[in-house]
Amino acid sequence: MEDYLQGCRAALQESRPLHVVLGNEACDLDSMVSALALAFYLAKTTEAEEVFVPVLNIKRSELPLRGDNVFFLQKIHIPESLLIFRDEIDLHALHQAGQLTLILVDHHVLPKTDAALEEAVAEVLDHRPIDQKHCPPCHVSVELVGSCATLVTERILQGAPEILDLQIAALLHGTIILDCVNMDLKIGKATPKDNKYVEKLEALFPDLPNRNDIFDSLQKAKFDVSGLTTEQMLRKDQKTISRQGIKVAISAIYMDLEAFLQRSGLIADLHAFCQAHSYDALVAMTIFFNTHNEPVRQLAVFCPHTALRVMICGVLESSHSPSLKLVPVPSTHPNLQAYLQGNTQVSRKKLLPLLQEALSAYFDSMKSPSGQPETAGVSREQVDKELDRAGNSLISGLSQDEEEPPLPPTPMNSLVDECPLDQGLPKFSAEVIFEKLRDVA
Repeated sequence: MEDYLQGCRAALQESRPLHVVLGNEACDLDSMVSALALAFYLAKTTEAEEVFVPVLNIKRSELPLRGDNVFFLQKIHIPESLLIFRDEIDLHALHQAGQLTLILVDHHVLPKTDAALEEAVAEVLDHRPIDQKHCPPCHVSVELVGSCATLVTERILQGAPEILDLQIAALLHGTIILDCVNMDLKIGKATPKDNKYVEKLEALFPDLPNRNDIFDSLQKAKFDVSGLTTEQMLRKDQKTISRQGIKVAISAIYMDLEAFLQRSGLIADLHAFCQAHSYDALVAMTIFFNTHNEPVRQLAVFCPHTALRVMICGVLESSHSPSLKLVPVPSTHPNLQAYLQGNTQVSRKKLLPLLQEALSAYFDSMKSPSGQPETAGVSREQVDKELDRAGNSLISGLSQDEEEPPLPPTPMNSLVDECPLDQGLPKFSAEVIFEKLRDVA
């Protein structure tokens, strides 16, 4: 793989047509490995003098935010310096020069900023439900499996199994296991085809790591933020809502809130983050697992604008649909309010409409003669109507940073939004096992 990637980088220096295998904009492990392995396969099985180049669809500076990618590249001994990132190749210039052919892997819809490239798409390989309205008019191969790496593995083993070595097999094997949550039947992410090709890889390469070992190490690396700056932690998994010029960032953070709040220079970092991206408020949602493997959610609201902070906190504290069951945590920072979140069922997806409601209430309060928030005496029915209205406006109100493209759906095992791991890893009991045996019988 290293020699192949060195050749790809050398090809960028030449003025020649390129076949670019492009992963999705999230650039999670599945997207990265699928692009690398598929491009390698196409390069090894195409007789013509065509150049196939894998491109990671993020800036190079964003790779440290993907801890599992960084960890796996190091473990498999693939130097990051050999990879090609989106900010290192001008796809639009190549297309205008008639020198670009695109193969999309792990996605099939290009963002608006890349709409002009759609006519260059020659093939799609994806594992998501197909969007007929936006799918490129080319050969499309879509199958609903747990990991796109499964489909790449299938193509390699059916087309040219001799090109597989332990390094590439390990990349594919570990990625499928992570994406399919260690092939856990109770979670139900893995399909029969995922299981089939994991077993095939293990039969061909007996020295592949133990499933539990590779899953645990990748999962740990995925949520390890110890080496990140505060800015990187906040941007690692972030959404943004806006209303009438007011912008609120909502960041998922994979660590205990107490440890996060004790970071050196945190308040200065939060101020700098909000100022740099023109955010008026920041909501940090933390999640981690306790010693009993149960999810723990916490929440912090940072906002230098007192009236806006009071309104956001008031709406979150008083919400009954859903109830967050917030318990305030003492804070020494006047612009920050922290909470323990008793209801771990409330994910970021469910929090977004509440924040929209808070922004609506904030603007309504600015219209009142006293300039004070008009929350006293408001009936629950009125609040529910406002929440419905806020929810209906959520689609138009949601936005990413203007300088960033919108991201595709969060991977299923991300723990940020609703997913099979929201309530922790499964707990097996004798009753569950007997029930499964009865179902099989």
